[in-house]
Amino acid sequence: MKMLTTCLAATVLVLSACHSAGDLSTKTQNQSQPMEENITKSPFGTLPDGTSVDLYTLTNKNGLEAKITNYGGIVVSLKTPDRNGKFEDIVLGYDSLAQYVADNPYFGAIVGRYGNRIAKGRFTLEGKTYTLAKNNGENHLHGGLKGFDKAVWEASPFKANGGVSLTLSRISPDMEEGYPGNLELRVIYSLTNDDKFQIEYSAASDKSTHINLTHHSYFNLTGNAKRDILGHVLNINSRAYMPVDSGLIPLGFYKMLAGTPFDFQQPKPIGQDINAADEQLKFGQGYDHCWVLTREAAAIPDGKMFLAATVYEPESGRVMEISTTEPGIQFYSGNFLDGKYKGKGGVVYQDRWGFCLETQHMPDSPNHPEYPPTVLSPGFIYSSATVHKFSVK
Repeated sequence: MKMLTTCLAATVLVLSACHSAGDLSTKTQNQSQPMEENITKSPFGTLPDGTSVDLYTLTNKNGLEAKITNYGGIVVSLKTPDRNGKFEDIVLGYDSLAQYVADNPYFGAIVGRYGNRIAKGRFTLEGKTYTLAKNNGENHLHGGLKGFDKAVWEASPFKANGGVSLTLSRISPDMEEGYPGNLELRVIYSLTNDDKFQIEYSAASDKSTHINLTHHSYFNLTGNAKRDILGHVLNINSRAYMPVDSGLIPLGFYKMLAGTPFDFQQPKPIGQDINAADEQLKFGQGYDHCWVLTREAAAIPDGKMFLAATVYEPESGRVMEISTTEPGIQFYSGNFLDGKYKGKGGVVYQDRWGFCLETQHMPDSPNHPEYPPTVLSPGFIYSSATVHKFSVK
C-alpha cells in the first residue's frame, strides 16, 4: 500500500483553495472578541470488541463547534448561533457511543464505499459481476451491512488554513462488503474561521472499483431539534431530478422540475408541496431523490465547486449554504424517522424532524454507464469536497 499512501499524501489538501460559499457573517454583539480556534480529544466509549473510541471537539474563533468521533466519522454535534447569538446544536444524533452502535440510521456518518442505492445488490465491472449485501429491500444501500459508517478510523487533528481540522484515514480491504480493491481513504473535516464546515475526501485503489462517498448528517436549523423541518426554506440549484421506482432506484432518465412538487429553483418551504398527489412522493414517503446540479447554466465545469443548495430557517435566522464538487445532491426529508429514535437530550425524533442534503454521484451509477462515472482505477486519485457555510439573516 506504499504507492497509495504516496499518491494520497500529494493530493490530500488540494481542494482547499476551491472552497467558496456565501460570506455573510455569523458574528454577533456577543462575539465582538474573537476566540482562539482549538481542537481537543476525549474518550467517547468502548465498542463491544474492546476497541476504544474518541471524540474530537473542533472550535473556531467565532465559537462554532463541531464534535466528531472516529467511529464512522460521525458528526455528533454541530453548534452554530441563531440571529440573537444563541448557540445550539443543528444536527440529529445520540448522546452515547452505545446508541450509535445499537441503531443508527446513518446520523452524521461518512457513507461508503458507495453512498445511496445499487439495484439488486450487484454490478459488473471489467467483465466480472460483484455481489453486494441487500440491506434495503432488494437493493444495496450506503455500503452494505458494515459500511464506512461502522468502521473505526485513525484520527489526526491539526491546525491549518485559518481553522482546525481532523484527518480520518483507513484502508478498506479488498472485497470488504463485496467491493474489489484495497482502498486507501482519507477524509478531512475542517471548521474554518469564516464559519465553514468543510469535508474533503480522497482515495486510491489497487484494483478498479466503484466509489461514491458522502456525508449523512440530518440537519434541523431550529436548534436542538425543537420541531419538524417543514418550515425550513430550501433552494436547490437544479433544473432536473431523477425519478425512481417503488424501491427508490432511478428509472434511468432525468425529469425537468418545472411544474412538479420537486421544483426548488425558487426558495420555498420544504413542507409546501411534500404531501402533493404525486407518485414519486408516494414512493419516497416524501422527498428522497437525487437532484442533478445545474452546472452548465452557471458555466462551472464538472468537478469544480458549485453552490448546490441553500436552507433558511425563518424563526432562528440560521442559513446554511452547501457547495460541492459533486454532480448531484440527494435531498431526504426524514420520512422514515418515526418516533423510535430517542436522540440527544432525550428528544424523540418524529416524522420529518431532520433533513439530509447528501452531495454525491447518481444512485445506481455502477449499472448506468450513461451517468457520470464512479469507477476509480489504479493509479488515479478520487477526490471530492463539500462545504457547509453558516450565517444568519
